[in-house]
Amino acid sequence: MRIQYLGAIAIASLLTLGAVACGTTTTTNTDAVSPEAVDPSAAANPCAAANPCAGANPCAGAKAGTQPAVYAFEGVAIRGADPVAYFTEGKAVKGSADYETTWGGATWRFSSAENMAAFEADPEAYAPQYGGYCAWAVKSGYLASVDPEAWKIVDGKLYLNYSAGVQRQWQGDIAGNIALGDQNWPAALSSDEVSESGKSW
Repeated sequence: MRIQYLGAIAIASLLTLGAVACGTTTTTNTDAVSPEAVDPSAAANPCAAANPCAGANPCAGAKAGTQPAVYAFEGVAIRGADPVAYFTEGKAVKGSADYETTWGGATWRFSSAENMAAFEADPEAYAPQYGGYCAWAVKSGYLASVDPEAWKIVDGKLYLNYSAGVQRQWQGDIAGNIALGDQNWPAALSSDEVSESGKSW
């Protein structure tokens, strides 16, 4: 009798944990630590492989494309940084509301009319990889926000990361991490969660 009672409690606990873990949430990390430290799906995801959600499945509502294709903090891509300036000036430069265009469902800002025109002529050449989500997170199979100053151009493509610390981890194996990121993109958009630092730039 006691064993059956404890078994029932354990099953109820697993179902509750599954329902909570499978819900759609945004994690805010104001301490700017690695996204894995704040992303519960990065460590153990009860909605993956051997999963307590498999019976009465609260994970069933998670469908591909649940997150926007372009990461935009308050509607603005790269937190307002000029994507063209990474290529032309070699640094993160704040864009202006005077030079804005819309692409990929987000607003993009530029520091000059020339940069805006260059982007509009060929947005794929300047837009960051993985929709501007953190490259380290995407290679790990989930999504995180970015710091415009944590960037690198590799083979003519712009990659952004969550923070300078996360970027150092990503740079430990750039080729391998890009290969993993390419494998996980765009499937990572089906993630229920975006690890968001909540910091403006």
